[in-house]
Amino acid sequence: MEYDHALRILLAAEYNCAPEDFERAENVITKSALREGRRRYGSTPYFFHMVTLGKNAILTADVRLHPYLQEFAAAKPGHRLFEVPKLFPLESELRRFGYTLSTTYHMFLPCAVVQPIGAWRTAWFFGEEIHPFYAGRRFPNALASSYTAERPDTIAVCAYQGDTIMGMAGCSEDAPHWQQIGVDVMPEYRAQGIGTYLVTLLKNRILQQGDIPFYGTSLSNYDSWNVALNAGFRPAWVEIGANRVMEP
Repeated sequence: MEYDHALRILLAAEYNCAPEDFERAENVITKSALREGRRRYGSTPYFFHMVTLGKNAILTADVRLHPYLQEFAAAKPGHRLFEVPKLFPLESELRRFGYTLSTTYHMFLPCAVVQPIGAWRTAWFFGEEIHPFYAGRRFPNALASSYTAERPDTIAVCAYQGDTIMGMAGCSEDAPHWQQIGVDVMPEYRAQGIGTYLVTLLKNRILQQGDIPFYGTSLSNYDSWNVALNAGFRPAWVEIGANRVMEP
């Protein structure tokens, strides 16, 4: 179960580079642009975004940052650019333009076929059937806050105890045929394997329909990491970006 080539094509669209750039020894800096096939996370090009698949790093940015980034990324292993001592000076440079670093996103791809372990009652929801769940925002990880046409929530699966929802896994189509999975388990039902069960069910359903499931979490969220690993995902890439905070 390999998706590395498809991943390079996806990220090349987002980072305005060529898929083979991820195989280069040196880091690559590009001008940020909106290209077809990218994940749809905004309507304007990134001011700064950086990704590594474990070898070099690709940095896409506004051209005003390029002189700084040329020095920042020169002659350094790509994965080392994500270390905190390297990020401090980058944060200072971004602040000059009214931006701040985002969190670091640790992303996962499928690596194994895993059968769900559990016997909870479940129900599936598709497309517009998901919309009633937006009320109250009880599932901030499984679903968006509201319907978003650019990257719609496409499938959700809930586990029940009686009529009570114990947890939900949902996915959004962030790029064509790329479905990002998120999961929420109610506090009183955690540590029972429900999250892994739901993510495994949803991952398998996405694979059956011919799409690619992927999963993301933060560096320190080891509960979420374990859900991903136990559901048959593997760490595949790391990203960090910049968010607007003020006028420069």
